[in-house]
Amino acid sequence: MTWVAAVARLRANREPGALVTVATVRGHAPRKAGAKLVVGRTETWGSIGGGNIEAVAIDRARELIGSPDPEAELMEFALNDKVTSRHGVQCCGGAVSVLVEPLPVVEAVAIFGVGHVGLELARILARHNLDLHLIDTRPEMLSDERLGVLSDAVAEVNVHHTLLLPEEVLSELPPGTHVLIMTHDHAEDAALCDQALRTDGLGSVGLIGSSAKWARFRQRLANEGGHDAATIDRIKTPIGLTEITGKEPAVIAVSVAADLLRTFEQDRQWAVSNAVPPVVPQTPVANRV
Repeated sequence: MTWVAAVARLRANREPGALVTVATVRGHAPRKAGAKLVVGRTETWGSIGGGNIEAVAIDRARELIGSPDPEAELMEFALNDKVTSRHGVQCCGGAVSVLVEPLPVVEAVAIFGVGHVGLELARILARHNLDLHLIDTRPEMLSDERLGVLSDAVAEVNVHHTLLLPEEVLSELPPGTHVLIMTHDHAEDAALCDQALRTDGLGSVGLIGSSAKWARFRQRLANEGGHDAATIDRIKTPIGLTEITGKEPAVIAVSVAADLLRTFEQDRQWAVSNAVPPVVPQTPVANRV
């Protein structure tokens, strides 16, 4: 497997890893500059020359994989018999520097309903390095022509065509996916809210809509769905930054995207500090849907 395919495999499987590259070579060394090795939690792909260099680099890569906020590191190796490490001696006679770049698991977002707001939101999120899932029961909303605006996306865009039960897609989403519910049909929204609360491993769950819509949904989730208050409170509504009150689809999309990016940042800070994420006070504001 090539290193490019190995990186893609880690991303598809939502597994952290590291890319190890021979950055510079002076004198004799096992591999030339540019040689690459991909390190996963239990597997490796490629080689930077074997021996002490590779073993030490793998050890450090796996240490970075296990840390909450890893950064790239440059490692220096002197290849002579006067330098001994935990993995022995390499006496090629040269010197090598190796760049270790963490490959963290990227965020994943699922937008249920790619209407006016959904498409505007997809256009914004597609500019970020994340996995973006688009779901709609209306085929025309997911046509190649309509989604052509995402052709240069930085994100990995996954389109899910479903005609009857979009809530079934929830079980197919990667662990930790943040879910945004904004379909054209309030009955569809309600079914998605109910199933999202029954689906383990999701990230945040947001619902677009007014306070009146949420009052009806909340009662239905309690009475018909059998969910307790704490479970129902997992759903955030309204979504977006409450201080942005514009009604235009592009304005709502910017607000929702900014709030979601703030959630990502809070999650990263929590991972680093292992503290409880800060609670952001919310003021009820309708999302006009």
